[in-house]
Amino acid sequence: MNKQSSGSLLARNGVSFLLPFIVITSCFALWGFANDITGPLVKAFSKIFRMSVTEGALVQVAFYLGYFCMAFPAALFIQRYSYKAGVILGLSLYAAGAFLFIPAQMTGIYFPFLLAYFIMTCGLSFLETSCNPYIYCMGPEETATRRLNLAQAFNPIGALAGMYVAMQFVQAKLNPMDSAARGTLTPEEFEAVKNEDLWVLIQPYIYIGAIILLLLLIVRFMKTPKAGDSRSEKKLSTAIKELANIKNYREGVIAQFFYVGAQVMCWTFIIQYGTHVFMSEGMDEQSAEILSQKYNIAAMVFFTCSRFICTWFLKYIAPGRLLSILGLLGTLLTAGAIVLTDRSGIYCLVGISACMSLMFPTIYGIALRGLGDNVKFGSAGLIMSILGGSVFPPLQALVIDSGISAAGLPATNLSFIIPLVCFIVITAYGCRAYNRRNSNII
Repeated sequence: MNKQSSGSLLARNGVSFLLPFIVITSCFALWGFANDITGPLVKAFSKIFRMSVTEGALVQVAFYLGYFCMAFPAALFIQRYSYKAGVILGLSLYAAGAFLFIPAQMTGIYFPFLLAYFIMTCGLSFLETSCNPYIYCMGPEETATRRLNLAQAFNPIGALAGMYVAMQFVQAKLNPMDSAARGTLTPEEFEAVKNEDLWVLIQPYIYIGAIILLLLLIVRFMKTPKAGDSRSEKKLSTAIKELANIKNYREGVIAQFFYVGAQVMCWTFIIQYGTHVFMSEGMDEQSAEILSQKYNIAAMVFFTCSRFICTWFLKYIAPGRLLSILGLLGTLLTAGAIVLTDRSGIYCLVGISACMSLMFPTIYGIALRGLGDNVKFGSAGLIMSILGGSVFPPLQALVIDSGISAAGLPATNLSFIIPLVCFIVITAYGCRAYNRRNSNII
């Protein structure tokens, strides 16, 4: 039996962390909302501004670039102050970015939206850099991976809400005019349609900004016992050198980079994939997009259920072994999405989400194992690896825009070769981590 089955889950040195765990876990749901309302809007931005898929994917570049830029500043901040202070600053930036959608809509220009996304995700970077190690420290290290998986299980609940809001309150309410018809509008007609659509698009961000402010007040006045908040005078350069020499951690950062890239690609371009399939069946563009989003929501339901199931499995199966098994299944399903050109390919994309459910928190927990006082900086490095969500989607979008085909497979299908490579890397890390654990090698 896996050693993770023993030990208290939410107590440390006789102190219960139940209430802080509940409040901090709500942050996981809220950044899940932000992440997964964004993916479907890549297609919406492309349509509203009459852009290519690649230009629309700049939303994901701006979104995940914020994670990369703020991870180590966030680590330095929480090292100087506390995890709680990091959460408060993260929520503040999250709310500020959400409310910046209002002036962005007033300008009617694409790039202010990218700035709003960037600021919002600077806040998310602070939140993830603070919340993940905070949860990690809310109990003994031997139950840390289970604890992270439990907290992360609420992330897809927020993600589901984000997907539903994107479908029901954005995609369904946008002007039904398709991309080709928008291209025939006069400049005056185009501006009128664009402004109406942008107002529809920003409303969810206004509401979520208000919710974030409410949570900010709760966290500010909540009494939280200290967990892993001991201050250290260690220099960033020293910590980075020490971390770089730990093979398990170094490979974990690489695996996380590829995982986030795979996740963002599978959840963003299922819209393009499904739209292509459904339009080939004779469906109009808007109906095809909405039906594709329904499949995306189904994928998130599988992801959510699988997260709880896999958290239970971790009581009996070593994290590295379970990660490698799910990585292999994800690889096979991605191959199916590439070679199948009908709805079967969409079913494969939905199934991939069940495989991805375990990956982020498990890679995170494995990589942080044995880091000691480097946990905060180690967490920052893993959050920086979220940059994969900024690097890989534009590459996949370029393949889709190229219109290339091979062996009768359209560009949309061929573009999923990129997430296929990502899942191979994740599978390899799971195998190596399991072998190292059995050999007691860090």
